Amino acid sequence: MNFRTILNILSKVLLYVSCFMALPVVVSLFYDRSDTLHLAASCLITCAVGTLLHLLTRRYRKADISHRDAFIVVTLAWVLMSSFASVPYLLTGTFTSFTDAYFESMSGFTTTGASVLTDVEVVPRGVMFWRCLTQWIGGMGIIVLALAVLPMIGSGGMQLFKAEVPEISVDKLRPRIIDTAKALWIIYVGITGLNIVTLLIGGMDLYDAACHAFTTMATGGFSTKNASIAHYRSPFLEYACTFFMFVAGGNFSLYFHVIRGNVGRLWRNEEFRFYVTTTLTATFLIALNLWGSAVYDSFTDSFRHSIFQVVTIMTTTGYFSADFEKWTPFGQVALVLVMFLGGMIGSTGGGIKQVRVLLMLKQGYREMYQLIHPRAVTSVKLDEKFLTKDILGSIWGFVFLFIAVTIVATAGMTALGVDLVTSATTVISAICNVGPALGEAGPTENYAALPASGKWILTFCMLTGRLEVYTVLILFLPQFWKK
Repeated sequence: MNFRTILNILSKVLLYVSCFMALPVVVSLFYDRSDTLHLAASCLITCAVGTLLHLLTRRYRKADISHRDAFIVVTLAWVLMSSFASVPYLLTGTFTSFTDAYFESMSGFTTTGASVLTDVEVVPRGVMFWRCLTQWIGGMGIIVLALAVLPMIGSGGMQLFKAEVPEISVDKLRPRIIDTAKALWIIYVGITGLNIVTLLIGGMDLYDAACHAFTTMATGGFSTKNASIAHYRSPFLEYACTFFMFVAGGNFSLYFHVIRGNVGRLWRNEEFRFYVTTTLTATFLIALNLWGSAVYDSFTDSFRHSIFQVVTIMTTTGYFSADFEKWTPFGQVALVLVMFLGGMIGSTGGGIKQVRVLLMLKQGYREMYQLIHPRAVTSVKLDEKFLTKDILGSIWGFVFLFIAVTIVATAGMTALGVDLVTSATTVISAICNVGPALGEAGPTENYAALPASGKWILTFCMLTGRLEVYTVLILFLPQFWKK
């Protein structure tokens, strides 16, 4: 383990976080100025620690890192970012306990959207801007940002990229990993800009439009309003957010090829077709159920609320346009099920991911086909490419660990005295990086009433889900630390 190089990379991460911290200071100066000094102090503290750590390790800044170093860097980066992101909350008095401040920060960076704020509309605009900005930073990933502007990382860049963006196979859009990271961020920034313009057309002011665009593209779900998107009572804004949430839940590498003129590659992608199919199927089933149960007066309203909630839950954004705890049991169960699906590989969404579910279905069909035709030679393909047993095995291993962490964490929550519905749905929501749950943490409630120990359990679930299980759990293996 090259711990000095690891610390040097972490120092750069802190310096980048401090640069982003300067933006809320500007916002605060423009508006009420009540939190300007506290935000500036938070920025200086983060910058000072990052600078000191960088100076102490600058001799090791050009050393390459191994794949094991990459796992440590990525996990510690998210832990460290969340720690320093808590400082503005504590200095401004937004939270009085470190547990709540850290929970909110981790929820931001992991784009979960679970909140312990009881009234977001009384929070100063500078702090609220920082809260939304943490989701936008975490959406594409601070390590990917670092790779976009840090050519000195060396050959360890690919190791960091794989640890930060775990995929079945990392699609290198450009010959160099740094160019790949830049391409992803340019697309991310560009679509965010389009989102802001669309929300302005829909009637939001610039501040609300920017905050909601940040949390939409990050599939995070933090809102500047207590009632989330429902506050605006605007079908246009709901459909606009639905569109951009759906885009954010797609594979950004596919958008790169679309921008370069290869539009057909989008629909030829099996995962994208599966993503569209599952979204529309869940939407129409829930809409028909709501309409038939007279939850809404018309099919149009049923469809509008259905597609919004399906997309926001499936992409793990976490906005809400209606209180789905008042929906039928079928509608609630359907939303819990789509929580697990998540977005596509290479998106800012969480969950198991669409391609893993698709491949598990293909593998299940293959096994049943083999029972009917035991002598047949079959294989699983994705986009006309044969997949190896190692890839399929890693998917089943991922799903097993994903479910195992969910079960253990749910048991831990119930041991703290939290009811089963709240325990199970908050854990599922946390590990899938969704936000809203059922029970005491429904769409119109928050996580403030949960015990402190429960918040730490959910914080661990958020991190584990955001880094796709393996990156975090591998650090708990004794073999990982042996030479």
